[in-house]
Amino acid sequence: MKILHLDTNHQLLLNQLNDLGFQNDEDYSSSKEDIETKINQYDGIILRSRFTIDKQFLDAATNLKFIGRVGAGLENIDCTYAEKKRITLIAAPEGNRNAVGEHALGMLLSLFNKLNKADAEVRQGKWLREDNRGIELDGKTVGIIGYGNMGKAFARKLRGFDVEVLCYDIKPHVGDENAKQVSLKEFQEQVEVVSLHTPQTPLTLNMINAEFINQFKKPFWFLNTARGKSVVTDDVVDALKSGKILGAGLDVLEYEKASFENLFSSEMPDAFQYLINAQNVILSPHVAGWTIESKEKLAQTIVNKIKAKFC
Repeated sequence: MKILHLDTNHQLLLNQLNDLGFQNDEDYSSSKEDIETKINQYDGIILRSRFTIDKQFLDAATNLKFIGRVGAGLENIDCTYAEKKRITLIAAPEGNRNAVGEHALGMLLSLFNKLNKADAEVRQGKWLREDNRGIELDGKTVGIIGYGNMGKAFARKLRGFDVEVLCYDIKPHVGDENAKQVSLKEFQEQVEVVSLHTPQTPLTLNMINAEFINQFKKPFWFLNTARGKSVVTDDVVDALKSGKILGAGLDVLEYEKASFENLFSSEMPDAFQYLINAQNVILSPHVAGWTIESKEKLAQTIVNKIKAKFC
């Protein structure tokens, strides 16, 4: 079987697939149109998020048996059409779930202890102890929306704290010893921290909007290490201004390009200008699952799944 690699990844992916007898070709620079002219030669492709695998691309890939995405989600692939053509879809959420859990916890603790604000002030020679008095996580009710690989990883990281963890998911019976599954109504009545861990689907597009936010009984802290397009940034900014959202840790933004490699496709939005100036907001460039360890784990997960299916 011949595999075309469209993005650079950990070297073990190429090495181990070679050892398994696959022919591995690499093309990290050709346009999508150029790739389409030769994709019929390949049984498999492996990519991250370089471009969208749409109907036209899949029609050109007449011999394709699998698509491996070295990441957690498959939103850059027309999954329905691929499955109709009996193409196996392989993702690797197991590979970076621990990294996401740690990143979410780091953001939360940084927000609670005003670490980004305090750090900036000390670097400017300001020594404002009372102004940087933090709050403790213990005793809080933490809510997780989306209780799959990522949500469960975050819940495991919370086990060392004296917190109640609730989860909400459209799938039934996903709660476990680390999080109690509740209805959306109970979730919105009780939680003081909301951490989003849903995939990007039609159901999650713009799900965190003004109507959704205003249904929470208590002001809350908000974390998003999932997908930027699940959140209406203007509405989050309004909630930050009103105090409905007490602070936010945002690893992803709705302004990201589909490749995740750049932020803006046009000028800076007003809402983002507010976020970068807000002292109760922490931003990072879509790196929650982006660690030294996860790079290796993601690649290994893809190899393991290809081996299990095709060897």
